[in-house]
Amino acid sequence: MQDTIAANPLREGLSTQQAPEPCALVIFGATGDLTHRKLVPALYNLAHEGQLPQSFVIVGFARRPKTHDQFRAELRDAVAQFSRFQPINPAVRDALAQAIFYHQSEFADPKGYQTLGEFLQRLDAERGTAGNRLFYLATSPTEFIGIIEQLGASGVARTRGSPPRIIVEKPFGRSLPTAHELNHKLAGVFPERQVFRIDHYLGKETVQNIVALRFGNEVFEPLWNQKYIDHIQITVAESLGVEDRGSYYDNSGALRDMVQNHLMQLLSLVAMEPPPVLEGEAIHDEKVKVLRALRPITPDQVQQLTVRGQYAPGSMAGNPVPGYREEKNVARDSRTETFVALKFFIDNWRWAGVPFYLRHGKRLPKGVAEIAIQFQAPPAVLFAAESPVPLQPNVLVLRIQPDEGIAIRMNAKVPGNTINLQPVKMDFRYGGSFGARSPEAYERLLHDIILGDSTLFTRHDEVERSWQIIDAIIDGWNASPAPLPYESGTWGPTEADEFIQRDGREWRRP
Repeated sequence: MQDTIAANPLREGLSTQQAPEPCALVIFGATGDLTHRKLVPALYNLAHEGQLPQSFVIVGFARRPKTHDQFRAELRDAVAQFSRFQPINPAVRDALAQAIFYHQSEFADPKGYQTLGEFLQRLDAERGTAGNRLFYLATSPTEFIGIIEQLGASGVARTRGSPPRIIVEKPFGRSLPTAHELNHKLAGVFPERQVFRIDHYLGKETVQNIVALRFGNEVFEPLWNQKYIDHIQITVAESLGVEDRGSYYDNSGALRDMVQNHLMQLLSLVAMEPPPVLEGEAIHDEKVKVLRALRPITPDQVQQLTVRGQYAPGSMAGNPVPGYREEKNVARDSRTETFVALKFFIDNWRWAGVPFYLRHGKRLPKGVAEIAIQFQAPPAVLFAAESPVPLQPNVLVLRIQPDEGIAIRMNAKVPGNTINLQPVKMDFRYGGSFGARSPEAYERLLHDIILGDSTLFTRHDEVERSWQIIDAIIDGWNASPAPLPYESGTWGPTEADEFIQRDGREWRRP
């Protein structure tokens, strides 16, 4: 494959739909895992379904010296390994490879941005990308501000095409001051409507279906309030430990790494009011209202409203695993939490008095993410004498992963001559009902970025309000004892069970 820029055959022979604008996608940090495992396989999947622009190129920007051909070969292998479409379609793969280029530079080198701009102009002329630019920050967060400043100073972000868009991976800062600084730097170069803060959880099918379930089904929305709902549990459990992320994770922890973004986004979607229209700004407005109504956990309340833990040695699937402090690049006296349980309240009419329990941890028995809405228990007067077991409250479960779908638990009579009610489950699974595997989260999100649709992304005020809440908890933890140890392969510290049992409730076992 030559380094010359040829006409783009990417969409030849593919099914087509109304095409988005042509564009060039520049990926900073393009030699990293995110590009290989997620971004380029997702772009291949979009190409496979004919959803990329007619004129589209990918430019990898990274420090390591590589030729175009070397970079293409690496990404062809990544597509073969990580695409959801198997076997790979060679025509689509090769067409995508022809649209891939590599630009070597240090992230802080102004000359590298000057030559990048010249190369993009050449692509505009020879590949028809029309001056439209997408800049994806797939680097370490420590590089974000420097790249943003260089894009502004070099003029690369000022083009004759549509306003350029910038995509920022989490974490969006590590505190309120750092998030505010990042937002300020972004605003100096890119208007807010052109900033796409990406949280891959929002691209998952079940998360998107929260809005459809609530506002597209009259059977649910009238019950979605404090009169009928007892409490809500949001669980994101991971069976893995920190793996090779020890140096990052030990400076982050479960609260910053998962709760501030993923779990807070799930909470705001479940709790928000119906937007006037299904458009990005309207949905962001409603999510921000939830976060503003979320009652902060003050530093002196952390002992009552939070539990934090750290995994100790144990076993997973019968195999011994080390404790967190024994992991590579983790301090031997680390106070970093790998498990957190929280109780929040939302001070508005819809949710007054309804607790929201959030739980996340590593080295738990299984990897699962779900939202469970538990309704009030039914009056027992009709069946108390006849049924041998107490009536169970109805529970609506939104499964985010694995086996995306929705289940509801209800009480039904066991066949026979006696009145015997037992809980049964109705279960909807996307794959079984629609006969197709759901698109990967990054497919949907990249497609929306190309279209300029910000609905599934995070606005600056959502980020800053979320950090304001998280910072107060961290302040309280800094003055409290170290995280509680829990054995790997269990559901966290026993204190987390006692934490919810004090309210007369139990954690769900997914």
